[in-house]
Amino acid sequence: MRPNVPDGESLLAITIPPEKCSECPFGGAGPYRRNMTQAVGMQAAGTASLPPLGSLPLARGTADRGSTFRTTPDLFDRLWEEPGTRILHLAQLRAPVQQRRLVLSPVSEVARPENPIYLGSTVEPTPDLPSGTHIVLVQYEEVQPEVSPEESWVTLRDAAAELTPQESGLFVEAVAISNWHATHTHCPRCGQRTDPIDGGWVRRCPADESQHFPRTDPAIIVTVTDEEDRLLLGSSAAWPENRFSTLAGFVEPGESLEAAVIREVEEESGIVVHSPTYLGSQPWPFPASLMLGFTARASHAEPVADGVEIREVRWFTREELFVGLREERLSVASGASIARALIENWYGGPLDEEPSAGRP
Repeated sequence: MRPNVPDGESLLAITIPPEKCSECPFGGAGPYRRNMTQAVGMQAAGTASLPPLGSLPLARGTADRGSTFRTTPDLFDRLWEEPGTRILHLAQLRAPVQQRRLVLSPVSEVARPENPIYLGSTVEPTPDLPSGTHIVLVQYEEVQPEVSPEESWVTLRDAAAELTPQESGLFVEAVAISNWHATHTHCPRCGQRTDPIDGGWVRRCPADESQHFPRTDPAIIVTVTDEEDRLLLGSSAAWPENRFSTLAGFVEPGESLEAAVIREVEEESGIVVHSPTYLGSQPWPFPASLMLGFTARASHAEPVADGVEIREVRWFTREELFVGLREERLSVASGASIARALIENWYGGPLDEEPSAGRP
């Protein structure tokens, strides 16, 4: 059974993500936190080269997540005493945005809630926020008009592309960690309700002292091409007719990314592919995926939809896709998704422009 994937972003072909274990993948909390911060710091410093897909809308974050600072005793006492601290507000996974900027309130204007979450500190200075500004997430059950007018509270999908890389990354981080807390409230070992610690990035069981860390579910998403350089797209049975996207699915336990590409494509379309090649990735916190983009070549060209999860699967030339979209007979993934970036990477540019000469 396919999970509910709105807006045609991707075709995810497994209902329940792999079970999340409570043990740290690096054999202890210290290396886990340290490795995460080092990786983000390298990206923020510009030392990491971009993959072929380039800078994707939800993968532009530059904030220092401060994994060591999270463990500071009385962390939130200190942050609420620091006048430069700013608050990112989140209600029903929406945040206030005004004039293409996140509303980041001074800490003096916000009462301290029971369980705030430390998101990190800014790396890039802006006219109103110096580098090193601490950002804290505060969540509400309902939109708060006193913080910002109700119509200014928008979803990540609506705002990601127009925000700065730093603020887009903070919004992505906020949604992802909020989703994790919402679905991991109890200890998987004993069922006891767990308590957030370390700035909201660990949950500890008071009964058995086990610690539980945020998990991300890896999923592959792939452009499949044939000998004529046509693109294979599928339409989910859960979508409106004539909505198409690239094929995708969760990586199963004990499976490599390349093996997942081959398996998922064959399961959904009957096409056997070879030579899967990595193109780029971005987080997709709806609720907790990391989308890993690939391209692969078909060994044969006769697709057959599975008839359960996939209603239709077919090949498109660039001209067929362009004309179908222009005449509104087709629709594809939205601009914030990696699926759109993958399709445009194959197409050779924006989909509202005529295909380049010399391509099918």
